[in-house]
Amino acid sequence: MFEKISTFLDKVSVLIKGGGEDKLALRKKSGLLTARERINQLLDPDSFNEIDLFVEHSGRDFGLDKQKLAGDGVITGFGKIDGRPVSVYAQDFTVQGGSLGRMHAAKITKIMDMASEMGMPIIGINDSGGARIQEGVDSLAGYGDIFIRNTLNSGKIPQISVIMGPCAGGAVYSPAITDFVFMVDKLSRMFVTGPKVIESVLSEKVTAEELGGAKVHNGVAGNAHFYSESEYDTFAQIRKLLSYLPSAWDVKVPKTKPTPPKSKFKLANIIPDDSRKSYDVKDVIKTLVDGSEFFEVREMFAANVVVGFARLDGDSIGIVANQPKVKAGCLDVDSSDKAASFVRFCDAFGIPLLTLVDLPGYLPGVDQEHAGIIRHGAKMIYAYSEASVPKISVILRKAFGGGYIAMSSKHLKTDFVYALPTAEVAVMGPESACSIIFAKEIREADDPEAVRQQKIEEYKEKFSNPYNPASKGYIDAILHPDETRQKLIQSFELAREKKPVLKKHKHGCIPL
Repeated sequence: MFEKISTFLDKVSVLIKGGGEDKLALRKKSGLLTARERINQLLDPDSFNEIDLFVEHSGRDFGLDKQKLAGDGVITGFGKIDGRPVSVYAQDFTVQGGSLGRMHAAKITKIMDMASEMGMPIIGINDSGGARIQEGVDSLAGYGDIFIRNTLNSGKIPQISVIMGPCAGGAVYSPAITDFVFMVDKLSRMFVTGPKVIESVLSEKVTAEELGGAKVHNGVAGNAHFYSESEYDTFAQIRKLLSYLPSAWDVKVPKTKPTPPKSKFKLANIIPDDSRKSYDVKDVIKTLVDGSEFFEVREMFAANVVVGFARLDGDSIGIVANQPKVKAGCLDVDSSDKAASFVRFCDAFGIPLLTLVDLPGYLPGVDQEHAGIIRHGAKMIYAYSEASVPKISVILRKAFGGGYIAMSSKHLKTDFVYALPTAEVAVMGPESACSIIFAKEIREADDPEAVRQQKIEEYKEKFSNPYNPASKGYIDAILHPDETRQKLIQSFELAREKKPVLKKHKHGCIPL
């Protein structure tokens, strides 16, 4: 017995060293964590339980049959984050560059299946040179096996991708299907590799960082949701994110102890009386949510719309808000995609939605029209219309044109629509409207500018307030700023009891 235990321990000792002590030492010298260190940093102390440590690769060509690849280059298992179960896998770059072969993929799909069946989030730490060329089509089949599970698990369990090194070719599509992608500055890389791309990098026309680094994917391409400057910060972000999410679609997010917003944030002091002046909508959010804490998603991308998670009276909620500081809060191609994606995630996992409205409409211009603003803008309308979770919106100031409808209006079956006294609801802004409606009268007047200003004031008196839409039932109540938080708490409590009408057909066809 003791001899067998000794043999077992010897085997384990070799396998947990991955590619060997020399490669681990080189990694340490480069300032990078090993795959095992990453898992331990992410999970609660001593909670990781590894499976499939003894799995061996199945490659037999090009000398692979003579190589021992520890764990086939990936570590899989389950553990806990803040006491809640999660599943995790981490590719080990010290073992043949973390390349994916048939058994490597089989280990990942096995832990994905366990996560799906047991109702817990799956976190994938990606650090791989891509498909293992020596295994040919088996490697490609492995990616396909992962993609189908990403798709089937979508909306069922939270799926998180962490890019901690290179992620190229077919490997990028698994993260693209998952719910949230984390990247680290000067460490993470994502790109679809092609001959021209490789040629550009090798010829130094563009660096790998400029091509597919963390800043590019967070701020330009929108493929990533979170950016950090270190691996440690990323793990803290993941733990924070999971605190707002349920473990699976059919369970609730754990409730926390309610805390009031910080006293320095007062709603009445934030929104200017002059509708032409901007303000930071994040300050508005901080006046409403517990502890004034807001966890923003995709902060660097399409900043004219703000999305993220917060708590209200101890319950997790998702927030979508126009940002007057950026493009006057207009909806454009990217911000419509950003908002629609977030709304659909919250709806899939039963997270109530709060929408804060202040926008002059969809962004006009030839560039936007050619980029497909009609199709992209429709995604947002579709997402809100389909969402059956509790939905509440507050019109802070401007709500003009199609943007008014798209931002969770009463017409899209929003449960409660409220407005502050500063709200304005109309087809368009007073200046533009009067230039159209009274064009002839202004043109023929002795003093065109005086008449124009007069008509603008008349238009404002009629439409630049919340009373007209409230008189038609499009706004449920006009709120004093000081009562807004309490009204939201009461309204969400009531809306949680609604019984959504379920569709009898398979699913709708969102305008992708």
